[in-house]
Amino acid sequence: MLLYIGKVILLYSVSVIVIRLLGKAAFAQLTSHDLTAIIFLATLGVHPLLEERLGWIFAGIAVVTLLHILFTRLVLFRWLNRLLIGQPSILIKHGKINKSKLLRSRFSLVELLATLRAGGYPDIKDVEYAILEPNGQISIVPMKDVVALTPRHLNLEMEYQGLPIAVVVEGKVQRKNVALIGKDENWLRQELKAAGYPDIREVFYATIRDSDHALTIDTGEGGMLHHGRQTSSEAEG
Repeated sequence: MLLYIGKVILLYSVSVIVIRLLGKAAFAQLTSHDLTAIIFLATLGVHPLLEERLGWIFAGIAVVTLLHILFTRLVLFRWLNRLLIGQPSILIKHGKINKSKLLRSRFSLVELLATLRAGGYPDIKDVEYAILEPNGQISIVPMKDVVALTPRHLNLEMEYQGLPIAVVVEGKVQRKNVALIGKDENWLRQELKAAGYPDIREVFYATIRDSDHALTIDTGEGGMLHHGRQTSSEAEG
């Protein structure tokens, strides 16, 4: 039993590491070779639980990983990219469905309409383009007269609000995130103390905005404290 449990732990760990090496694109896009590699690795990773020749399985995992890396390099060539990845297909153009492209892509009209509704476009006439991407997702470009107004359309200049960076998560300092804003842990503890939280364990979640170093604290008890637009040390300066 202990040998079996050890085998499970070993194979699980190896599979996680190998799939991680495939890269984030394998999960973000799931092209044909990405999906094939993941399925093969999952199958090979489970097979040793029934197969005693463990070395053969590791050899198979290595081969699949090398094949995937090879395919990711090959798709950099334009003609191979078209062959292995495919090209986008325009399913709707100027509010009209391209029936031939729809049939050729084996994408049903029901699925297309459902995707448009999920994207907030129940009327096809409001869609300038609907493009079926090689990864299976549909990109929707709306007509100009249905595009939501933005400050840019009104020639308004908006002040940059900054990005809230998590500096405390479940009572623990996120040192790398603190370093991103050019500060250190001692500085953060002083700011939390000035906000009324000398014990960092009382802070469930805290963020600092990168633009003005505004501190926001959440104790996890239903309340949120915004510690001003400036931190205490900046105000003193």
